[in-house]
Amino acid sequence: MLDQITPLILTYNEEPNIGRVLERLTWAREVVVLDSGSTDRTREIALSFANVRWESRDFDSHAQQWNHGLHNCQIATPWILSLDADFILSHEWLDETATLAPNSLVSGYSCNFAYALFGIALKRCLYPNVTCLFKRIGAHYFQDGHTQRLVTKGTILSLSAKILHDDRKPLSRWLVSQSKYADQEAELILSEPWGKLRWSNRIRKFLVLAPILAPLVYLFLKGGILDGRPGLYYAIQRMLAEGIISLKLLERFFSKENPIK
Repeated sequence: MLDQITPLILTYNEEPNIGRVLERLTWAREVVVLDSGSTDRTREIALSFANVRWESRDFDSHAQQWNHGLHNCQIATPWILSLDADFILSHEWLDETATLAPNSLVSGYSCNFAYALFGIALKRCLYPNVTCLFKRIGAHYFQDGHTQRLVTKGTILSLSAKILHDDRKPLSRWLVSQSKYADQEAELILSEPWGKLRWSNRIRKFLVLAPILAPLVYLFLKGGILDGRPGLYYAIQRMLAEGIISLKLLERFFSKENPIK
């Protein structure tokens, strides 16, 4: 199956991550890296791998960037492996994927994740499953708040082996990204009617609940407290991320734009 897959990676200033990601993709005949204007050593590191093809496009949204990669980068294989620039494939994931023999009704595979902090993999996290491996024909993304969601026809199966989410960029970069993501999530929460909101966004609309519940769910319901200091760091990250969304919602309330109903 591996010879039918082209990894597609979106990048923007991923110098701390991209080399580690590409080291696990040397099996691929071609890896397409779609960049949105990196100014660090991302391009230099990526092109040091012989199987990498570099593409670039000005960024407008994650969904449009992914769609450009799917449909405008001349990818020839029937299957796509969509990866963020901090997703590192485990050896177990590669072994499992190599043995896949999907029938014509299967259009994709949902992937599990292990979250890592400073190279230490947590045993538990709140990171959702994502359909990363899928048939290229008939697939497209749409923007949903700060994230993008895949639409594809057919059956989605699950892989048991995990992909490692291991972002080594500094905390200051994480905080800037969270502010941007929170703006997008706040716009979605305020524009969607209650009945169409995901449960997570219904909770966020109560402002104070999500920043309290996110770390408690991780630490005590998921057992993250057993992950020690890395688990505490992750819990505080989740609390801050949810708190920034709450602040963005309140900001709109006080500015009289898109008031909370």
